[in-house]
Amino acid sequence: MSDDQATHAVAVLEHMTRSLVDNPDEVSVEVADLGDRLELNVSVADGDMGRVIGKRGRMANAIRVVTRAAAVRDGVEVDIEFVD
Repeated sequence: MSDDQATHAVAVLEHMTRSLVDNPDEVSVEVADLGDRLELNVSVADGDMGRVIGKRGRMANAIRVVTRAAAVRDGVEVDIEFVD
């Protein structure tokens, strides 16, 4: 499975994350191939992780749901991880 198969999912993930944070230029998404699925690792600036995760992780879960829906259009399954 190649990294370019998740173009819609990555674009949606980047757009949503950039719209939430104070430093949108610091947002990066790395794609890791796990064989049967792709893992999207999201990095943000130091002070922005709380904004992305949200209260009780609700924002992070919403981002995961929407990104997985976008991945269906790409025909792949994705996991989203928020890394420090």
